[in-house]
Amino acid sequence: MTVLITVINANTSEEMTRAIERGARSVAGPGTRIHAVTPKMGPAAVESHYDEALAVPGLLAAIADGERAGSAGYVIACFGDPGLDAARELATGPVLGIAEAAMHSASFLGRGFSVVTTLSRTRGRAWDLAERYGMRRFCRGVHACDIAPLELDRDPDAVKKTLAACAAALDADGSDAIVLGCAGMSDWSDQLGAELGVPVVDGVRAATLGVESLVRMGLRIGTRDEYAPPPPKPYSGLLRDFGGREG
Repeated sequence: MTVLITVINANTSEEMTRAIERGARSVAGPGTRIHAVTPKMGPAAVESHYDEALAVPGLLAAIADGERAGSAGYVIACFGDPGLDAARELATGPVLGIAEAAMHSASFLGRGFSVVTTLSRTRGRAWDLAERYGMRRFCRGVHACDIAPLELDRDPDAVKKTLAACAAALDADGSDAIVLGCAGMSDWSDQLGAELGVPVVDGVRAATLGVESLVRMGLRIGTRDEYAPPPPKPYSGLLRDFGGREG
């Protein structure tokens, strides 16, 4: 059985898409094909609520393309999990966000975890998601390394700064594991885990394996009510091509 999983970078950075692709492919099982996608429209980086909102149309367009290509499931590779509910209305197969997958995975590995994300202004969103996913009892803290997402692969000291932030988070929170709060950190999880001596969870890998397992169990989106395809209707202006979808 060949499984096609579409992994969608929520921003338009090709460099970050390649890092995300490496993370997903590093764990995909035999017979699983990874298709990493950069949206055709959207922000260069997602680092605010405004960016998140404007990332969603491009992300949903990529989901629609994946449906036409026969994708079995999807990973939303942005730690804010933008557009997750809307994507589940549009997709047939399972859709996982990387924050969702990483937090649940980390909850299996100890009594508590710390999230280390990029900019401090994104910490509130991580707390919101921990609440939504029932992870507040496990999430002991959300910390920022204060590196902008697009600087993760440009700043020569980015790994060192992130390592320091992770070590400080472990000490402050007394946690057992680290959740990396950006898809652009996907390449670093093994190195950071070896240096810190604790599990370091990359959401790209966790979500890829989560989608793969759901697909192989034959499980799909439940469309009985809320996640049924959105009712077709006209959309106008820049969104005119998004109306009339039938799932």
